[in-house]
Amino acid sequence: MDQESAPSSLDLDRETGLTVRWQDGAESFYPLAYLRRMSPSADMRQLRDDMKTNPLVVVPDTGPASALRAVDAQLVGHYAIRITFSDGHRTGIFSWDYLRSIDPGKTAPENETT
Repeated sequence: MDQESAPSSLDLDRETGLTVRWQDGAESFYPLAYLRRMSPSADMRQLRDDMKTNPLVVVPDTGPASALRAVDAQLVGHYAIRITFSDGHRTGIFSWDYLRSIDPGKTAPENETT
């Protein structure tokens, strides 16, 4: 990862989501429920892979999307952010490159399972 792919600013609204302003001037907004579902943690990657091949896979209930909150967030080095969600999930480390690849403002994510 080069310094140009790092965000210029981060704004986490604990009720709604994460806004990232990128060095190139682009801005991305990630709703909390989307970040939770797209967590790069090993368990969530496996669940997304299983869902692609088995339509009967049950997605864990995190409660209503409106009840999901971010209770904490920490920067991880100079390359990522870790968000702790109100349902207890905290194992996903969202690298800047991964956040760019799952930008919900794009018509199709480049790679949802990275």
